[in-house]
Amino acid sequence: MNNFFQGLEKLLEDKTISSKIESFHTFYKEFNSNNLNFEKINTIKVFANPSYIDELNVVPSYEIKNKKNLHEKSGIAFLLHSIAHIEYSAIDLALDACYRFQDLPHEYYIDWMEVASDEVRHFELICKVMEQYNIKYGDLPVHSGLFDASMKSLDLISRMALIPRHMEANGLDSNAFIISKLKKLKNVDNVIELLELILEEEIDHVLKGDKWYKYACSQKENFTCNYFDIVNKIHPNSFKRNKNLNISARKRAGFSEEEIEYMKNQ
Repeated sequence: MNNFFQGLEKLLEDKTISSKIESFHTFYKEFNSNNLNFEKINTIKVFANPSYIDELNVVPSYEIKNKKNLHEKSGIAFLLHSIAHIEYSAIDLALDACYRFQDLPHEYYIDWMEVASDEVRHFELICKVMEQYNIKYGDLPVHSGLFDASMKSLDLISRMALIPRHMEANGLDSNAFIISKLKKLKNVDNVIELLELILEEEIDHVLKGDKWYKYACSQKENFTCNYFDIVNKIHPNSFKRNKNLNISARKRAGFSEEEIEYMKNQ
């Protein structure tokens, strides 16, 4: 019987995009068929580079030119490529959330493997739509912001606070804002439909992060779990004023009224 954590390590280190996607489908079937053992492995790696480093042109975020003029076909293509990269990065983030934290309830691994499966499906759907705009994943430069953040949050509380509960939650805001802009344009119904699907399913991903963030906090004695302090410590100045908070989505994803008020008043 293959080991769950060793299988995850192999997936995370797979540098070929098509191979990772294909291997994930096989691995997920094994997981759902209970064909894996969960014996702990001794060494959990901290990865120096993202898995896509050899296949994509990775540059600092400030070098990526903003081409989001949605009135132009190139703007839609740029948008789709950006979202494809977020979704592909999120595959590794979900897998790493399973790989890095052992001895957790089995429900935890079910949750994050489900998230990984959703992210794979989102990535595949985006790539299909991108074909209509004569672009494929890897045609444009990308940055490694999500990967860098994940390798700065190596305990469960920090990881759940920073990645799903902060960065993915920010995606709930930006996704809704982009959809509102796209609805003013013609001939982009397929893009809107895709983004609406992703938005709805990402609410559940953030909610899973909220659940395990609160679980991790509950396991700490004499520890005050302050979400804003935790995130700002790892990622300073994270809570600048956001005029486009998706309040209804954030509430569904586990955010309290007090947290939302705090973010509104920054």
